[in-house]
Amino acid sequence: MWDPTSWQNKPSAQNFEYPNPAKLQASVNKLAQLPPLVTAMEVSRLKEQLAKVVRGEAFLLQGGDCAESFANCRTQPITNKLKILLQMSLILIHGMRKPVVRVGRIAGQYAKPRSDATETQGKITLPSYRGDLINKPGFSQQDREPNPELMVQGYHYAAVTLNYIRALVDGGFADLQHPEYWNLDFVKHSPLAEQYQNLVHSINDTLSFIKSISGIQASSLSRVDFYTSHEALNLFYEQPLTRKADDGHYYDLSTHFPWIGMRTAQLGGAHVDYFRGIANPIAVKIGAEMPAEDLLELIDILNPTNEAGRLTLIVRLGVANVAKQLPKLIEIVKTKKKQILWSCDPMHGNTHKTESGIKTRRFDDILFELTQSFHIHREMQSHLGGVHFELTGENVTECIGGARGLSESDLSTAYETLLDPRLNYEQSLEMAMLIAQQ
Repeated sequence: MWDPTSWQNKPSAQNFEYPNPAKLQASVNKLAQLPPLVTAMEVSRLKEQLAKVVRGEAFLLQGGDCAESFANCRTQPITNKLKILLQMSLILIHGMRKPVVRVGRIAGQYAKPRSDATETQGKITLPSYRGDLINKPGFSQQDREPNPELMVQGYHYAAVTLNYIRALVDGGFADLQHPEYWNLDFVKHSPLAEQYQNLVHSINDTLSFIKSISGIQASSLSRVDFYTSHEALNLFYEQPLTRKADDGHYYDLSTHFPWIGMRTAQLGGAHVDYFRGIANPIAVKIGAEMPAEDLLELIDILNPTNEAGRLTLIVRLGVANVAKQLPKLIEIVKTKKKQILWSCDPMHGNTHKTESGIKTRRFDDILFELTQSFHIHREMQSHLGGVHFELTGENVTECIGGARGLSESDLSTAYETLLDPRLNYEQSLEMAMLIAQQ
């Protein structure tokens, strides 16, 4: 019999221990008394939209920070993140001629898995930083010790972020009649600025024409749906925010669209057990090491009724593996007639370090994995329904390449990520324009 605490009886990958059990329980109890961050109705509406993506009637755009920080819960970073996702969705709608489901890695992406449990600087070794929801980035024993009170802080930062996003969306910030409002201050410096502005003018002309001949109401063009997502790594945070709805199902109401990371997708593990019991649309990150047979078993556990929109596979293979591994995964899913939303994460399999030890990603590698994925799906009569990016609306220099040709020497200019390198505003726009041509 499943309940929100059942996962505690299963082995947990990416394990970390809170040193004070009483303090942990106090934080869990406090979270259990707080209102949910999203509603079951919103979650169900997202699942319906994702079912349309499975049928090829829409496209999924998911993106945002590698790891959100509490310190960046500020007006401009949140606004810019929403802006870049809206701009990208506008480009995709125009190019693909289909609706776009917008999902941000936002309002909860405060925890991240780590390849190494510890980090060494000089002669000192401490636990790795796992995101603001678990510990702090400063390199001291106090900072790196898991602190359950951070979960309560994370809830409040997520609530503030989500409240501001909703205010922007409901207030007409996403008005399709005025997409020029979404321009970032520095987009005019981009080599893509003219192409983007021409696209904006084309959309404005189209909307004016539609409105003039059909009498369409302005209100129907002024609001878009926007959903939140995060990796549900810290199950002590997800558990108390899991609530039973009027329909009798349990929902993780910390977010609309939680996902399981590649490192925690073990059969029989705590994360898979937790996810099998919630009614949200869910996703799993799939890497090159995933055997096709294990993937099928995982699908059966997480989507036993084969419901369209329930399960998304976010495939992260890397340029060296996509041509070899992706066809195997598609074939086994097709053979068993599984209702799956296929999404491509071209970021995580393409991370490398420069000679000086800086983590980065090449724009061309990201684009190659993405274009190869579209091609392979088409060749196999399958459907790539979405993309998953780590990106920011800020003017950072973390990924190499793109229209302006950032090089390794440029990385130090504005390298701001807490963990993994992100596409900046300009690279994100370019990527959207290239996707729209697929």
